[in-house]
Amino acid sequence: MTFAPWTSQPTRHPLVQRGRELLPGLLLAAIVALAAAQMAAWQGGPVMLYALVFGMGLNFLAADPRCLPGITMATKPILRLGVALLGAKVTLGDMLGLGWGAVALALSGLLVTLTGGYAIGRLLKLPPAHALLSAGSVAICGASAALAISAALPARHQAEKPTLLVVVGVTALSTVAMLAYPLLARLLGLSEAQAGLFFGASIHDVAQVVGAGYLISDQAAEVAAIVKLMRVACLVPVVMAVAWIFRDRAADGSGKTSLPTIPLFLLGFMALMAVNSWGLLPAPVLVGLGELSRACLVLAVAALGMKTSLRDMAALGPRPVAALVGQTALLALFALGFIGLAGM
Repeated sequence: MTFAPWTSQPTRHPLVQRGRELLPGLLLAAIVALAAAQMAAWQGGPVMLYALVFGMGLNFLAADPRCLPGITMATKPILRLGVALLGAKVTLGDMLGLGWGAVALALSGLLVTLTGGYAIGRLLKLPPAHALLSAGSVAICGASAALAISAALPARHQAEKPTLLVVVGVTALSTVAMLAYPLLARLLGLSEAQAGLFFGASIHDVAQVVGAGYLISDQAAEVAAIVKLMRVACLVPVVMAVAWIFRDRAADGSGKTSLPTIPLFLLGFMALMAVNSWGLLPAPVLVGLGELSRACLVLAVAALGMKTSLRDMAALGPRPVAALVGQTALLALFALGFIGLAGM
């Protein structure tokens, strides 16, 4: 008796097959993110900006079908996971500990920047989604807010190129503010607490807020970090509002508009903020979640950089940069005016 040779290949499990598809792009983004982190450790400066620059240098790989699935994975699900994990850094107790004046400063500054910043963007003829993306990144928490708002936009509104430009611009402006605002605070004769309030209410990214505070004193850094986290906590209602506004504009042809669903990453953010506020997790776990959030966001930014070229960014013109500068100036002037008028 003879047997035919076994020639068929063993069937791979769908998860294994999916992992093989994602692995090249994810590894590439991870290598870029690690290189950015190492450069930031060696030379200083914002790791997000390094990740963007390094990623854009590898833009040609985004068109490779072997890399594209993993890169897309990094710019969508992993991005959302990073935003959700930001909730581990926020507690209600810390925010209320500075008093209602600080809460009013953070919230009113956010509202003024969202509305006034959106108006600035529209005056500069930016599309509505881009104008709101830019204003939201300045008003809340810089690159993280830009990524979260972009992730919540229905069908992305073709927002990857504007999102990347906003991330680059707001990160660069945040670094400039970290160096310039402490000098401005000294020139204006602000106390340590006032300087902390100013930095927390006006600088975009958390790391630069803390860095600016430490250029004044430990007290200024602590106050600045808490005020900044008040703004970060507003990420959830703002992103939900964005999802509502843009979902309402998407008519389905039946004359009705569908209600927006709450993105899962926002539910995760709120759950972690509640857990952190109630002290249900030990400090090392919360620190680990915060580090994981940062790693996910750096990975996502590296992947976004790989999906956009300098030519694409240049094609957007100078108006998005002008909008970011105007929105940043609006927030800084409002914060200083509020602190002065309220006698804080």
